Amino acid sequence: MSIDLEKIRAFFANDRFAANAGILIDSVTEDEVQCSMPVTPEHLNAGGTVQGGAIFTLADLAFAVHSNLPLVRGENVGITTGQSNSISYLAAARGKRLIARSTCLSRGRNICVFRVEVHDDQGNFIADMRGNGFTKAAR
Repeated sequence: MSIDLEKIRAFFANDRFAANAGILIDSVTEDEVQCSMPVTPEHLNAGGTVQGGAIFTLADLAFAVHSNLPLVRGENVGITTGQSNSISYLAAARGKRLIARSTCLSRGRNICVFRVEVHDDQGNFIADMRGNGFTKAAR
């Protein structure tokens, strides 16, 4: 099925928290979604590194975009919401931009599992997230 990047961006423009964090949807294929976020002073914690919540928000949006591709394409499914997430923070970001890449590990009728890797623009592996989603019945 074709992927309309502008339609996806328009749908997720309603995710104001992610938009206010400066997160962009860079690319979308069936196999991978890439989102990115500039590192600004607003993203830093008291120790001067990127706050874990900012990293999680980036990873969570990549998961949301990827898990909701069927809905945005107009398939007869409901929205997929996060059921549980686990994130491991592996290193402090050194770059000026964070990049999240989502891949699907499993997708059933109602349950899906995605892996999201977050790297900085210098290639450092910053965080690894597993997102479990539940797809609600279509209305």
